[in-house]
Amino acid sequence: MPKKLKTYQTSLGFHDQAIAAPSMKAALAAWGASSNLFHQGVARETDDPDVVAATMAKPGVVLRRPVGSDGPFTESAELPTDLGEGEAKPKRKSKSKSKSEAKSKPTSKKRPAKTARNASREIDDAAARKAAAAFEKEERRREATRAKEEAARAKERARRDKAVAAAEAALDKARREHDAKAAAIEAERAALEARAEAEQARWDKQRQKLDQALRRARE
Repeated sequence: MPKKLKTYQTSLGFHDQAIAAPSMKAALAAWGASSNLFHQGVARETDDPDVVAATMAKPGVVLRRPVGSDGPFTESAELPTDLGEGEAKPKRKSKSKSKSEAKSKPTSKKRPAKTARNASREIDDAAARKAAAAFEKEERRREATRAKEEAARAKERARRDKAVAAAEAALDKARREHDAKAAAIEAERAALEARAEAEQARWDKQRQKLDQALRRARE
C-alpha cells in the first residue's frame, strides 16, 4: 500500500517550492537539496489548504511561486517582480483589503473559515492512495531521467577514457621508437669513438717508431 503523502514547503533562491511526498527525505531528493533543509529551519511540513490541494493534484512534482508571494504554486513560476520596492505594495494591499472587509460587513455572515488542519483531513483515504500512487509514478519517472542522464555521462566518460587510452598508447609507441633510435645512435657513436681511439693509438705507436727512425738517420 502506498505511503500517505504530506505537503512540504521551502524557499530556494527566488522561489518558494512545495511538493507532496511521503517523507522529508523524499522531498529533499525531489528538491535536489544537498543538505537537510528541515534541520536548518528553511523547510517545513505545511497544512495550508491551498498549497496542499495544489501539491496533491500533482504529487511528486515540484511546484513553485515567486519567493514571498501568496499566489498559487505552479510547475513554472516567474521571478518576483517587486524585489527592492519596499513595503509600498503590501500597504496598498492592506488598504484594499480593509475596504473590502468594510463593504462585506452589512451582508450576511460568511461561513467560518476552515482550519488548515481540518482542510487537510478532508482528503479521504482513496484520494490519498491515488496521490501516493501518482507520487510513486512521478518518482519512477524522475529516477528514469536520472538513470538516463547517468548513462549518458557514463557513455561520455567511456568515450573520453577510450580517447585518453588511445593517445597514451600512441605516445608510448612514439617514445619506444625514439628510445630505440636514440640507443642505436648512441651505439654507433660509441663504436666510432672506439675506432677513433684505436686509430689514435695506432698512429701514436707508428709515429713514435718513425720519430725514432728519423732521429737515428740524423745521427
